[in-house]
Amino acid sequence: GTAKSVGEPPLAKETYDPKSHEHVVNGTYPEEDDLIEELEGFASVLKRYGVEVLRPKVLEDYNQIFTRDIAFTLDNRIVITNMIKERSREIDAIQDVISKVEPENVMRMKRGCRLEGGDIIPVGDQVFIGYSESPDFDRYMVARTNLQGVHFVEEHFPHRKVRAFELRKSDTNARENALHLDCCFQPLGLGHCIIHREGFKKIADVEYIESVFGKENCIYIDQQEMYDMGANVFSIAPNVVVSERGFTRINQELRDRGYTVEEIKYSECAKMEGLLRCSTLPIIRA
Repeated sequence: GTAKSVGEPPLAKETYDPKSHEHVVNGTYPEEDDLIEELEGFASVLKRYGVEVLRPKVLEDYNQIFTRDIAFTLDNRIVITNMIKERSREIDAIQDVISKVEPENVMRMKRGCRLEGGDIIPVGDQVFIGYSESPDFDRYMVARTNLQGVHFVEEHFPHRKVRAFELRKSDTNARENALHLDCCFQPLGLGHCIIHREGFKKIADVEYIESVFGKENCIYIDQQEMYDMGANVFSIAPNVVVSERGFTRINQELRDRGYTVEEIKYSECAKMEGLLRCSTLPIIRA
């Protein structure tokens, strides 16, 4: 993503997630210069590990930090998602990238299918999707993926086992809101995962994840750590994770389990209810 020309802080009534709203009301919404510094710091770590970093075309006075939600790559196809209308222009800024993909490998979701990229996570040969059933989807602005979006993935990737997880939502309390699946769950390259149990509406879904990874391989985070975006780290390689430097306990847990942790400052971006995974849109998946 990019924070260049992110625009003036929104009015409280213009926000579309509870954490941004909280910081607007409190006068602590992040400044553009601080956001740019954090994003450039992240990009420099990626480049140091040999990652080719592409940036969206800058749209004037428009928030383009969290590129994860614009689309998702699965197998050899890139799927352009249907996001909330407040973010619909973001796709325009990556058309140059999409144009380099073979046309037969570019898909657009059907009308009525809603899904944002933060809600879809490949796990081996499975695809985990966070979503909201009605009436939650109709009630909450922070409900971004519906059952039709889940069915779209099932239909177009039939060789994948799709597992959908109902998430807890709140338009007013960021500590009780799992905005996307990657805000309360994150698989890691050495067979571990980070999980916030209370982000899921059904205990059976948590138990399923625990059965896949094994409880001993789960790093559990509490409500405050979820609020701080502790699950939204980014894996560069199976044993290399980029994380916010303030996640002291989580980062030590990762090191204890064999990971190299690249710590960077990213706490200003976190004020908008997104972090490192949210800021990336992988185009090629190995």
